[in-house]
Amino acid sequence: MSEVSEAEWKRRFALFALVRLGGVATVMLGIAVALTGLVRPGGMPALGAVLGLVGVVEAIFLPRLVRKRWERE
Repeated sequence: MSEVSEAEWKRRFALFALVRLGGVATVMLGIAVALTGLVRPGGMPALGAVLGLVGVVEAIFLPRLVRKRWERE
């Protein structure tokens, strides 16, 4: 395994955190779309559920894929 500089670790940590936060933000957007009049009066539960699931996948699985890519480098 090659040595990685401290600056590289900071960049990786920031990217990892942003990916997780993006997933959480997508889940929150899905909840807002499903339960509020953000898109249309009364909400859109189907669209909100899809956005929520995409956000969960993004928050849980995407950081794992990013880490595996770093390990291959």
